[in-house]
Amino acid sequence: MVWRVAVIGAGVGGLVSVKCCLDEGLEPICFESSEDIGGVWRYTDSTDDSRVSVYRSVITNTSKEMSCFSDFPYPEDFPSYLPHSLVLEYFRMYAQHFDLLQHIRFQTTVLSVRKCPDFTTSGQWEVVTKTGGVCESHIFDAVMVCTGHYQEPYLPLASFPGIESRFKGQHLHSREYRDVQAFRGKRVLVVGIGNTGGDLSVELSRVAAKVFLSTRSNTWVISRVSDHGFPCDMVGTTRFNHFLDWLLPSALTRRIRFRKFNSWFNHTNYGLASSKSSKFKMIINEELPFCLLSGTVVLKPNVKEFTENSSVFEDGTTEENIDVVLFATGYNFSFPFLEESVRNVIDDNRSLYKCIFPPQLEKPTLAIIGLIQLTGSIMVGSEMQARWVTGIFAGWNKLPPSCRMMADVLKRKPQVKRNSSGRENLKMSFISYTDEIAACAGVKPSVLRLLLTDPQLALAVFFGPCSPYQFRLVGRGKWSGARAAILTQWQRTLKPLRTRVVDDNSDSSSGWHWMCLLSLPAALTAGFLFSKYHQPGWSPWAG
Repeated sequence: MVWRVAVIGAGVGGLVSVKCCLDEGLEPICFESSEDIGGVWRYTDSTDDSRVSVYRSVITNTSKEMSCFSDFPYPEDFPSYLPHSLVLEYFRMYAQHFDLLQHIRFQTTVLSVRKCPDFTTSGQWEVVTKTGGVCESHIFDAVMVCTGHYQEPYLPLASFPGIESRFKGQHLHSREYRDVQAFRGKRVLVVGIGNTGGDLSVELSRVAAKVFLSTRSNTWVISRVSDHGFPCDMVGTTRFNHFLDWLLPSALTRRIRFRKFNSWFNHTNYGLASSKSSKFKMIINEELPFCLLSGTVVLKPNVKEFTENSSVFEDGTTEENIDVVLFATGYNFSFPFLEESVRNVIDDNRSLYKCIFPPQLEKPTLAIIGLIQLTGSIMVGSEMQARWVTGIFAGWNKLPPSCRMMADVLKRKPQVKRNSSGRENLKMSFISYTDEIAACAGVKPSVLRLLLTDPQLALAVFFGPCSPYQFRLVGRGKWSGARAAILTQWQRTLKPLRTRVVDDNSDSSSGWHWMCLLSLPAALTAGFLFSKYHQPGWSPWAG
């Protein structure tokens, strides 16, 4: 019997879940409350509805080669970093290529997801939906929740005395921000220095009378443009660098990383971060340092309180005549449609087995897709989750018993409840997490095996970008185009830049190949020499 799978949401997670269900011979039905695909990447001018979308000027923080679906590269003429319109266009191409739209029911809201009375034996769910005022009940063998973690704006007004009782200006959450027009000529205070807070501060500085950026965190700012002008994630997110992080003492890797960050500009001089800080965050923003240097953005510590028209900061300073306070304080996640017994055990992604499965369920037929924040693209992580989950539903992959899953969850760090710092609990290493799920799904590539069978590809996999195509080299879902995609990813990165060709005899890629050849023996030797000093178990070489 073919399993019927309910997929909730037609954003990134929903699209890959539908596609993976079809790949495994399952029968997906996707419910999307709005009229189109794309999730947060479908920009709209309106802020009236409850749907969260990106702001008008947003540009991706991850490059196209590092954030594409693993068997469907971006068009080679697309730029490396993309505006929301091109991301949405890519989603449409993906949906059309794999014929996904016929499996999506638009303008259909999921009201409830409840266990069937015989759940302990059947594992089935009753899903109640509403379309055009008409409610309908469905029975599904499994459910994939793909609503992500950008759902409810987190607005901690109680932490800012006076903002509601005394402050006469306007305050709003970044969810309501679309463009700069409403802020022209005003004095604006942005609270929060995540990627959104940094982006909006820079953008507002072009039209506002003054922009103040308040933060309580040590923050390292990095540029999308890395060595030799290549995308920073393609240069930095490699298995070789990941191997060094595993091999070297954490204090040493942290020192190397901080020195690299400070080679662009000294973060201490700018009041952003100190090399002595143990807790810190990283944001991607090329323009913020110049805005701070030119004074169009002024960095301030955490806000202590608000008066009628000013903000008082924890260092005792005051900024007068504040017109607008813009809270870039992130989002909470919630699953109001899940029955209470299930919803209450999901404090954060660490309360889920592999950040996907509620381990308390008698049958593992409910999966949460995309409740993660990675140091790389969430698109890649969500797709890997969907591949593993649908393999389980189809019977190809197996989960351990519930008691073992519970034990694994309890071994993780103490859980943090839903609050501003709780979002940090979602953050994980891109390569570590994706490799972990890929290993469960049987699709993690083995560098040593590749070295014996295809040395050129092995070098590209180990020293080059850890791009999504690597997870289509072996196992179920193997893609015949994966090898070529890996070996040509640098050419696709440069292709949109070739609008004016300049004669140059030097070959920037040749140095990279020589580095690979010279570094491989050292890496292999170091791995074997140092492996005895590490706990047995995980190894970056394992397949």
